[in-house]
Amino acid sequence: MDGTVGSETIEKVNNATHVNGAAARAVLNGIARARRTPDETPTQFHIITFEGPDPYSRAGGIASRVSGLTEALAAGGFDTHLWFVGDPGLPGHETRDQLHLHRWCQWISQYHPGGVYDGEEGKRADLAASLPPFLAQEVLLPHLRRGGRSVVLAEEWHTAEAVLHLDWLLRREGLRERAAILWNANNVFGFDRINWQAIERAATVTTVSRYMKHLMRGLGVDPVVIPNGLAADAFERPEPGAVAELARRLQDRLAFTKIARWDPDKGWLSAVAIVRELKRRGLRPLLIARGGVESHGGEVLAAAAAAGLRVSERAHKRPGAWGTLEALGDLDHVDVVSLRSPVDSDSRRVLLHASTAVLANSRHEPFGLVGLETMAAGGLACTGCSGEDYAVQGQNAVVLQTEDPREFVGAMHRLRANPREERALRRAGRATARRYAWPQIVKRLLLPRLQLLGAN
Repeated sequence: MDGTVGSETIEKVNNATHVNGAAARAVLNGIARARRTPDETPTQFHIITFEGPDPYSRAGGIASRVSGLTEALAAGGFDTHLWFVGDPGLPGHETRDQLHLHRWCQWISQYHPGGVYDGEEGKRADLAASLPPFLAQEVLLPHLRRGGRSVVLAEEWHTAEAVLHLDWLLRREGLRERAAILWNANNVFGFDRINWQAIERAATVTTVSRYMKHLMRGLGVDPVVIPNGLAADAFERPEPGAVAELARRLQDRLAFTKIARWDPDKGWLSAVAIVRELKRRGLRPLLIARGGVESHGGEVLAAAAAAGLRVSERAHKRPGAWGTLEALGDLDHVDVVSLRSPVDSDSRRVLLHASTAVLANSRHEPFGLVGLETMAAGGLACTGCSGEDYAVQGQNAVVLQTEDPREFVGAMHRLRANPREERALRRAGRATARRYAWPQIVKRLLLPRLQLLGAN
C-alpha cells in the first residue's frame, strides 16, 4: 500500500462497524435528465465530506457546496451518493429518486451533540477506517463489476486518508481504472497533515479558484480548478414585503451587511474601519454583522466600540425574514448591529438584496461564496482581490485592492452620484451568478473534466 494507510487503520478496517444511511430531498430541475440506452450502466457519483445538509452537519460553505453539487448531479439523472457526518438522531438510511445521503459516524456523533466538528478527530479516524471498505464492498465493486463507472469526489483534509484507503482497496481488486477519484481543497486548513505525494498518486487534486491553485503550487501540487456553484434557492426572489420594509427603515442610511466567520482573514477590522470613516464624514453608516462562535468576534466588537461606534447585539425571536426584521428594529442610535441568531436563507437573501453593499472583503478568500450569493440575490457585492475569480471591478462588483477605507468610501461616493451605474452592477452581478448555478458548473466544467479522465 506504499505506506499510505497505516497498520492501525487497517486493523480498524478489519474490525469496523459502520452506520450506513441515505436521505434525500427535492432536487434541481436545471439539468435535463441523462438519456441512456436500456442496457447501459450509468455513471455513479460519490461525494465524501464531513459537512452535509443536516442542521447538525452545517458549519460553513462546504455544506452549501456539497448540497448544491449533489442535487445538480441527481437532477442530471446520475445515481448520486453523499457520504457525510450526519445527525445521529435521523434515520441512517433513506432514499429518494437519484439522491442518497449516507449519514456516517452516527455512533460517535451521539456523544458529541455540538455539531459536525465536535469530536472531530474521532470522526475523521472512523471515516477513514470504516467508510472505504463499506463503500467499496457494498456499492462500488458490484457497480464496477457490472461494467459501470464511478466518480468519487472527496472534500477537504478530513477525507484525505479515506481517499488513500479507497484507492488501495480498488487497486487490490484490479478495478481502480474504472473509478475516477478526485480530492478537492476548499481552503488551506489541514494542509500540514496531508501527504501530498500520496494524495496525488491516489486522486486527481482539484480546488475552487485560481487563487487556491497558486497557493497549492507553492506546495508542489498543481490542482485542477473546478469552481463552486450556487443551488437553486440562491436565485429565489427575496420576499418583496420584507425587502420593502427593510429599505424603508434604511432609506437614510448607508447599510452594509457582512456575513462570515469571526476570523481575522475575513476582513472584519477593515469593515469596522470603513464604518468609522463613513461616520466621520457624517454619512450615517450601519453595519449588519453576522459572525460565528469564534473568539475574534469579541475583538471586533470591542474595536468598534473603541472607535466610537455604537454597538448593539440582537437575537431573533422567530425564524424567517420578518423575524430578522424584528431584530433590526430601533436602529436610529446604532452603528453596528451584531446578529446573534442564525440567518436562514430567506433572511439572508433579503439582507443581501436590500443592503447598500455586502462587504465580502476578505484578506484570504479561497472562493468567496458570499459575494456570489449576493449577486444571485440582486445585491451589490464588494469583494477583496483574492479568490473571487467571478468579480470584475466596474462590471459586476466593487473589488477592493487595499485595506485603506478611503478606497471603499470613494467607490460608494461615485455610485451614490451615479445610481444608474449601481443598478447596472447589480444586473450584471445577477447575470454572472446564473453562470455559476450548479447545473451550469456540472455541465460546462465537471463533466468535461471527467470525460478527459475517462470516467464519464
